[in-house]
Amino acid sequence: MSELICIGCGPGDPDLLTVKAVNAIKNADIIACPISKEGKPSMALSVVSSILDKSKNQEIINLVFPMTKDKDVLETTWERNSKILADKVLSGKKVVYLTVGDPYLYSTWIYLHKKIETKYPQIKITVIPGIVSMFTFAAKVGISLGEGAEKISIVPSCYDLSKVKELAKNSDTMVFLKDGRYFDQVIELLKEAGFSDDSIFAIGQDLDTEHEIVRKLTLGQVTKDTMTTKYFSIMVVKRV
Repeated sequence: MSELICIGCGPGDPDLLTVKAVNAIKNADIIACPISKEGKPSMALSVVSSILDKSKNQEIINLVFPMTKDKDVLETTWERNSKILADKVLSGKKVVYLTVGDPYLYSTWIYLHKKIETKYPQIKITVIPGIVSMFTFAAKVGISLGEGAEKISIVPSCYDLSKVKELAKNSDTMVFLKDGRYFDQVIELLKEAGFSDDSIFAIGQDLDTEHEIVRKLTLGQVTKDTMTTKYFSIMVVKRV
């Protein structure tokens, strides 16, 4: 049976790739990875570039996933990219698809998997998990995300502040992923939801890259200069 392997590349450090992921990447004929627009480098590919098998002349395929909420555009994108992958797999090639973090947490892979599973049932799908940014971030700053019966909420974006506030009222730890441009909007909201000034506050951007920034303080110490404006950012706030 033809096989497609999806690999979670973790937060950005090649040393955090699993042994299974490294072996799959080295054995692949084709490396497929997501990009947000033509000509833009793939973050997932940059993570694994040092372990690619240069002797095999592996083919690199960049699949464009535009940053849009237009459902028609997204549906067309998923259809197109899933067909590209399926055609390569069915031609007899060993194909891997790369994604940052883990394939099943806010990943482009989730949509591709649904399409391929439905339209190409003859393709065997294998998924190799990756370390997600909130775990490597917790390790860097020495903060527990959950203890005992504590409740954790993961927020992928801060566009709907009313929903964020309701989550905050019922959570012990708030993990905000991705769009750091909106993080500053939730500070007062968290205080209104019962997070005291003594609450643990940690923020980071560009984890495991040369541009990495990591800060840990209390919620009451947060200023405008503390915040990040990068898309690939993370913020954790924990009650004490």
